[in-house]
Amino acid sequence: MRMTGWSARRWRLPGAVGALGAVILTLAVAPTGGSATVDTDSRSDRNPAVVRTESGAVRGTVAADHRSFLGVPYAAPPVGALRWTSPRPAPAWTGVRDATVPAPACAQLPGLPMDRPSVAEDCLYLNVTTPPRESERRLPVLVWIHGGHFLFGQGDTYGGQRLAADGDVVVVTVNYRLGPLGFLALPGLESAPGAGTSGNFGLEDQQAALRWVRANAASFGGDPGNVTIAGQSAGATSVCAHLAAPGSRGLFHRAIVQSNACTNPVRTRREAYAGGAALGTAAGCDRHPAGVAACLRELSASELVERAGYPGRGPWEPGLVAGGPVLPVDPAAALASGAFHRVPMLVGVTRDEYRAQVWGMERTGMLCPPKKQAPCPLTGTQYREQVEATFGADAPAVLRRYPLPRPDKASEVLGAVMTDHQYVRPMLDTVTATSRHVPTYAYEFADRQAPFFTEAATPSFPTGAYHLSELPYLFAVGYARPLSTDQTALSTAMVRYWSSFAHTGDPNRSDLPEWPRWQAQAGYVQALAPGRDGIGRTDLERDHHVPFWRSIID
Repeated sequence: MRMTGWSARRWRLPGAVGALGAVILTLAVAPTGGSATVDTDSRSDRNPAVVRTESGAVRGTVAADHRSFLGVPYAAPPVGALRWTSPRPAPAWTGVRDATVPAPACAQLPGLPMDRPSVAEDCLYLNVTTPPRESERRLPVLVWIHGGHFLFGQGDTYGGQRLAADGDVVVVTVNYRLGPLGFLALPGLESAPGAGTSGNFGLEDQQAALRWVRANAASFGGDPGNVTIAGQSAGATSVCAHLAAPGSRGLFHRAIVQSNACTNPVRTRREAYAGGAALGTAAGCDRHPAGVAACLRELSASELVERAGYPGRGPWEPGLVAGGPVLPVDPAAALASGAFHRVPMLVGVTRDEYRAQVWGMERTGMLCPPKKQAPCPLTGTQYREQVEATFGADAPAVLRRYPLPRPDKASEVLGAVMTDHQYVRPMLDTVTATSRHVPTYAYEFADRQAPFFTEAATPSFPTGAYHLSELPYLFAVGYARPLSTDQTALSTAMVRYWSSFAHTGDPNRSDLPEWPRWQAQAGYVQALAPGRDGIGRTDLERDHHVPFWRSIID
């Protein structure tokens, strides 16, 4: 990913990977999935577990504090001739479709503990969680777009029970096409020569899900006129794209961006085509008599994701593409000009975003000397080498600003450098841009004791408030260690802030500390941490050396 206009320089560390790519190279879980069956009980008017959608009735599960409907199709399976085409409406069915088991994840390699490896192309399903009984009034809808470097993840990982029960909202989580099946751009995949339609199929899937929400939310007790889109990491990048995408206009009314920034430019079409050609070559398709696109169409989903590989290790990197009818302009440019869909915004980062990536580097062995097996902690020499390779002529200034107190602190200090440079500065640029036009609220998730993955070895250094660490506070997840009593209280506060924002476009409520709107002159950011004084004002610019980064980048 290219940085904002102030940085044409690539931030990627040598041999390292973007997002959590280094971590996912060594973590795999067994695939799971579900199948949908249809029965003939259509008594949806008498059974709270049965809801009628435009395509047919679904039967979910009713618990004491919520209802859930899993694996609901929102678009036709993009298989065969529909591979690498825009999504089409889901086919109708008769009877009542089972919605108690998650659908398969979209095709992907093994990833983090919360991800499921898959070879499925029939994967365009969503999940709906509601309060246990319908309210007399229509409830706001929060649509969650998962992250995962546009290569990994699935919607059902993020259970919406807390937000539905305590926040009185309807939560929708979405699967969308990933990797080369969702984000491959090639001239041979265009709907017409020069049409610019390839490369954003996964983004179009998300739009199809939002259209499904507009058509069906009321059946689940939701208000199609009050929809919040929210996402983390690659999901946050997707939210930024929806702010600029013409096809997303009117499909949402508020936006939440977690752990990514809208001012980080996405790929140009030229860059996307070059990446697609590289993947074609790696797949052995560059000499196919019918052309690269025809050759790739002959490959299975499993072969495609294998050829694409892991972030930083494969021939091709996934991502959104600016240029063409789906995303005509870069979201960064849209924000800079003010020509974006103007909705209230909630934007934030975690205190130690990049520590998870450094952990991934040590777990994969990329830091190990010859003949030594992982894990290998970052050394003081490697810290200096990474900074020099990343920042070039500015490296001496970075090393002076972020000195290494002793060698065993190398991972934490490198994490601070890249958190401040890659996440915090662009996040503050984003809220400054949006606040000129819409109400904007900014936060820093700052629980440095946040629970880590249960299915992962303990890192050699404190992971702090790492990338992904806030998600167990908002969703019911099965991959993280339990929250403490103080952390549970923070979770309650965050669920209420997020749901209040979904209700009104303002996170404030009388039972929580005040959260003022972002104003560039005041620089107010809401800190979110456990304990009596954990929620309140923090100076993000000072704590993360933002004036320094502006001095060497601008």
